[in-house]
Amino acid sequence: MSTSPQPIRYAHTNLIAHDWQRLADFYCRVFACEPVSSERDHHGPQTDALTGMPGARIRGRHLRLPGHGERGPTIEIFTYDETLPLLPTALNRPGFAHLAFEVPDVATKRAEILALGGKDVGQLVTLDIPGAGRLTLIYMADPEGNIVELQRWH
Repeated sequence: MSTSPQPIRYAHTNLIAHDWQRLADFYCRVFACEPVSSERDHHGPQTDALTGMPGARIRGRHLRLPGHGERGPTIEIFTYDETLPLLPTALNRPGFAHLAFEVPDVATKRAEILALGGKDVGQLVTLDIPGAGRLTLIYMADPEGNIVELQRWH
């Protein structure tokens, strides 16, 4: 008897932070993410082989994203002992651009992010999208410059 392969399932997105604990606290406070499993402290020959970086040491934790239940995807926030300089925050850089969160009140959540060290990337706008509805949104940066989109469908 053969077993059928497991279906594909999105697991997590990784953010590299200068201070993983501060950034994890930000996502828990602002977006109701929840710590999952134990804190991670990866180092040694297998970590070196996996990363291609001899002597790498990586610390951090997974945070469960809100709204998807116990098996929902996570944000994996890690800090390497040696990190590269932070690139400027930019929406048009090739690669991953932002994380998006649906929130009940965009203006209130924006103020909370600003109070915790985040910043505006653009301005708050409301769009009428034919066939989809009315959407209020803004792009912001978390305290380490990662872009987050706040959105509310009306």
